[in-house]
Amino acid sequence: MGPAGVSGRVLVAPLYALVLAVAVTAPLFAPGYLLLRDAVSTPRSYPTDAALGLSEAAPRALPQDFLLAVASSVVDGGVVVKALLVAGLWLAGWGAARLSAVLLPDAGVGGQCVAATVAIWNPYVAERLLQGHWSLLVGYGCLPWVAAAMLRLRTAPGEGAPFAALVFWIAAAGLTPTGLILAAIVALVGVAVPGAGRPRRQCAAVALAAATISALPWLTAAALAQTLSPSQAAGVVPFAARAEPGLGTLLSLAGLGGIWNSEAVPASRTTTFAIVGTAVLLAIVVAGATVALRRPAARPLLGLAAVAVAAPALMATGPGLAALEALVTALPGLGVLRDGQKWVALAMPGYAVAGAAATTLLRRVPAAATALACCAALLAVLPDLAWGVGGQVVSVRYPAAWPAVAELVNADPRPVAVLPPGSMRRFEWAGPAPVLDPLPRWVRAEVRSTGDLTIGGRTVPGEGTHAREVEQLLLAGADQERLAAAGVGWVVVELPGTRSAAVDLDLPVSYRDDDLVLYRVGGEAETRPGTRPVQVATHLAWLALLAAGPLAAAQAWRRRSAVSPEPPR
Repeated sequence: MGPAGVSGRVLVAPLYALVLAVAVTAPLFAPGYLLLRDAVSTPRSYPTDAALGLSEAAPRALPQDFLLAVASSVVDGGVVVKALLVAGLWLAGWGAARLSAVLLPDAGVGGQCVAATVAIWNPYVAERLLQGHWSLLVGYGCLPWVAAAMLRLRTAPGEGAPFAALVFWIAAAGLTPTGLILAAIVALVGVAVPGAGRPRRQCAAVALAAATISALPWLTAAALAQTLSPSQAAGVVPFAARAEPGLGTLLSLAGLGGIWNSEAVPASRTTTFAIVGTAVLLAIVVAGATVALRRPAARPLLGLAAVAVAAPALMATGPGLAALEALVTALPGLGVLRDGQKWVALAMPGYAVAGAAATTLLRRVPAAATALACCAALLAVLPDLAWGVGGQVVSVRYPAAWPAVAELVNADPRPVAVLPPGSMRRFEWAGPAPVLDPLPRWVRAEVRSTGDLTIGGRTVPGEGTHAREVEQLLLAGADQERLAAAGVGWVVVELPGTRSAAVDLDLPVSYRDDDLVLYRVGGEAETRPGTRPVQVATHLAWLALLAAGPLAAAQAWRRRSAVSPEPPR
């Protein structure tokens, strides 16, 4: 086969992965913004104290919010979020194909396409999309690339491969704390791969160094703001993994499903059809694992996949919940462990490799036919992942009131209090699902938020102590003087689109319509110690790490090109 044929085959898997990613996210290509549960995008955001992790809330969205504040100064924030989401899914499929090509070259293009399908077309992706965890999916998409980079480091002979790729993918996954932890675990597990490349200690040291620098934004924020509290333990039970119909918790997790929120689940997983979907996925993975286990380099990822399923299942048992609750109470920083099902993402690289290996099982059947059957089966058992998980993940347009109020507040960025209470909203114009309040990400001012969440009638308290005090003042009908003394500059009442839900306060009105009411109070923000420069520095360190990877890779490529012999003429 000539060079053109080889290059064409190399492009098949990434193009196929792109088709799958677009098939999932197609509704988001329409004008508008992603607004669904935890996913909030706005035209513009700013490097406020909240975006730097210095507000009352725990630093859960760092350095994501800082990146959006920087990027949205150049490109519309809604476009940035949607582009990152599509890229994350594409990278998941492409990276899975690349990883399988390195570990199982005999699986061919067909095996790579099966790996890409396993990585993109699964319940985990559907449920995290419906929950609005777009940035987690970016980290998810980096995992097979982290695994492939570590594999190359451990197996490349001679001087070995450069560390630039590993550093870059760990930093990219570090868009959120969870993504970073996932990437660090995959990297450290990959250290166990046998090979004559870079020494294990050196690989582990670089991975840990990259992870530590990437973690500085939220580690430093937690230390400076002291926002972590034992109240996070109240979320352990509500956030535990959930069993799907006809499946226990273990099998639900093995099928890459089982998210805690039963409303963030595709329709095909809400009936006993979930059994069929799980059976198909596990049949392909288990069959392929029997082949992949013969490759020593694949064993660490397969072992990690088994642990990634078993550990969240144990965490969802009575003793597991009690142990986790005690652990989070003692060490509030471990509240990140509460959502047990999200750690199933660690199974994806191993599942993808096993899926690719499954195409080599039937010696008498052409590999292309086996691959086509596997891909078709995986797509068929989760049909509603297409088109934004059955039309639920779509672009939304803000009513005119939102940019108008944001402009008024941004002209005089004093602290903002918001009604009604709670962090989640249901807007008629945004669809039936709840969504996090978009206002804190749209204004320069600090928005007081309690962070309280109501799950199944149970309230999981947030860290916003001062915000809770202000909220009680508002609900008690406090006058302008008392609110100003409490540090309130503005009050925004967010309405669901009907005047019947209006809240009338005895305060000067700056804006009013059927969607928002803006009251001017005039209180001043509290003066804070000089912690912003420190936090900005940690975020810049992360950005530098993110940029260093491509720069080092480009330099290495130029160096190789300079010493390569001139091809014969």
